[in-house]
Amino acid sequence: MASFDPLVPFFAPDVILHQAEALPYGGTWRGHAGMTDFFLAMSAAWESFDMRDQRFLATGETSVVLTWVRARARATGRELTFPILQTITIMDGRITEVRPFYWDTAMIADACAQPVA
Repeated sequence: MASFDPLVPFFAPDVILHQAEALPYGGTWRGHAGMTDFFLAMSAAWESFDMRDQRFLATGETSVVLTWVRARARATGRELTFPILQTITIMDGRITEVRPFYWDTAMIADACAQPVA
């Protein structure tokens, strides 16, 4: 199970993470407790979630990062490779806001959906 604990020093206590509502872990996650809950939700959805290639397209107070992910869904065992583009806001050396953008949220939600019995 993924843990947020090793990442705590890098995130402001009032950090906000915005995830697309269509995702199994969609919604707005706030603070360190919210990030912990987010990591639990991600762990429930994905057996593996490997960030393979990250490219910083802009850096500064707001950074833009393009990341290629290879992941395996727990519910279906499907493996996907997809990009995520994120804006990351940093203040006083800590992440205060993250906004990931997915190209195909329907594909991800479908891969993570529990099979109908």
